[in-house]
Amino acid sequence: MKKEIITTLNAPAPIGPYNQAIKVGNTLYISGQIPIIAKTMELFSGTIKEETELVMLHLNAVLEAADMTFGHVVKSTIFLSDMEDFGKVNNVYGTYFDNDTAPARETVAVKTLPKNVRIEISMIAVK
Repeated sequence: MKKEIITTLNAPAPIGPYNQAIKVGNTLYISGQIPIIAKTMELFSGTIKEETELVMLHLNAVLEAADMTFGHVVKSTIFLSDMEDFGKVNNVYGTYFDNDTAPARETVAVKTLPKNVRIEISMIAVK
C-alpha cells in the first residue's frame, strides 16, 4: 500500500499527529475539519452557518490539493456539539452537493469536539 500525504496551506495545519488527508490509490481520506482560520490557526467564532461554510471551504481546499471536487465525495461524517444546529448545518452543506448524487452521510451529536468547536466534518472521496 502506497499512501500519499495531501496538504494545503488553504486549510488549517494539523493540531496533532495526523495529516489533512491521505490518498491511497484513487481514494482520499480527509481528516475532520473544524472552524479554524487557516492562516492564523485561530478559532473562528461566528454563526453555525458561517462556521459550517468555513469548514466546507477547508474541505474544498483539501479536495483541490488532491485534484478532486465535491463531486468525488462518497462519504461524509458530520459531528455536532448540538443537534439543534442540524437544520442550519444541513442547509449550508446541501449547497455543495446535488441531491441526486450526494454522498452517503451520517450526522452525530457528540459531547465535545476539539477546541470546543460546534462542528467538525470529515470526508472520503474517490476519483
